[in-house]
Parts: sequence; C-alpha cells; structure tokens
Amino acid sequence: MNDENWKQELKEWKSNLKPFQIKLLNEGARSQSQALLLNDMWCEWKELASKRRIDAIDGIFSGIPDPWIEKTS
Repeated sequence: MNDENWKQELKEWKSNLKPFQIKLLNEGARSQSQALLLNDMWCEWKELASKRRIDAIDGIFSGIPDPWIEKTS
C-alpha cells in the first residue's frame, strides 16, 4: 500500500473503470468537481488496499491454530 502509485494500482485492481475515470487518473483534476471525483477514487483505492492488507495478514496467521478452540482427543 503506497500512496505514491495509488492511481496505477487502482487501474490494475478495477477493470470496470469508465473512460472519464481513466482520463482523470492519467491527467489529474482541472476543476473542483473533478477533484471531488478523484478524491472519491482515492478513498475507494484506500479501502481496497486495506482489505488486501488484512487478507494478506489473515493468510499469514491461517496456519496458526486458534488457542480458544478446545482440542478433543
């Protein structure tokens, strides 16, 4: 999760971006309304990146047994 290349990551992760969204990511905002749309896309990227990070951490701990589950012999 790196804020420097968030635009590229969003384009890779979301295949259903509209042409105006791709143009906005490439060229940047030129008005306040475009800045709001760009901010909305950044928030969406941040949410996706957080979920991916949680999934990666969850994958690391999936091999560790849960200490709260009682073992039956």
